[in-house]
Amino acid sequence: MRVIGGSARGRALKTRKGNETRPTADRVKESLFNILAGLLPGAHFLDVFAGNGGIGIEALSRGAATCVFIEKNSHCVKIIKENLRLTGLEARGRVFQREVDISLVGLGKDEERFNIIFLDPPYHSPDLGTALCRIASGNLLVPKGLLVVEHHRQDKEWCTQDWVINREKKYGDTVLSFLVPAAAGVCVSPEDGGAKDEDSNLSGKL
Repeated sequence: MRVIGGSARGRALKTRKGNETRPTADRVKESLFNILAGLLPGAHFLDVFAGNGGIGIEALSRGAATCVFIEKNSHCVKIIKENLRLTGLEARGRVFQREVDISLVGLGKDEERFNIIFLDPPYHSPDLGTALCRIASGNLLVPKGLLVVEHHRQDKEWCTQDWVINREKKYGDTVLSFLVPAAAGVCVSPEDGGAKDEDSNLSGKL
């Protein structure tokens, strides 16, 4: 697994062995960051369920000013810190080893705000809905900010009333859903037929 763009392009990243973590595939990552390109310079990025930190590190490599990583697994936290060191990005990253729920509540109390929030929980995890509620109640996303969820295509119950699914891209069983606060529009339940790498534009291009 490598950084695929920006200042740390080509740097190999460590990852945990086994099936407990699921690093984002390179083609999904490339698509994600092509979409986010205009939002990244100077952005404050939040990587939730961070795993080995690959998404947050990619964001830093491509120009994000800072990234907060939330990951409860101690082994993964050590890997994130090592990957930040290997890429020379450790000065711009903070790593929280806590339960996601506790971390998000804490960030809200500290009045931290982010331009982009990325969530990649284990597939079918009930923690996703809770995290979305905490992000909304903590007001963690800046106005005109963007929240991205990577999830399994069969996960359909996690979108809460706080969020609008604005756009989706599908890659086999993996879906990237791009969300904005519900105050900006009407929440919808997208059904786009499930074509591979298909862009489902639901309420205007991001």
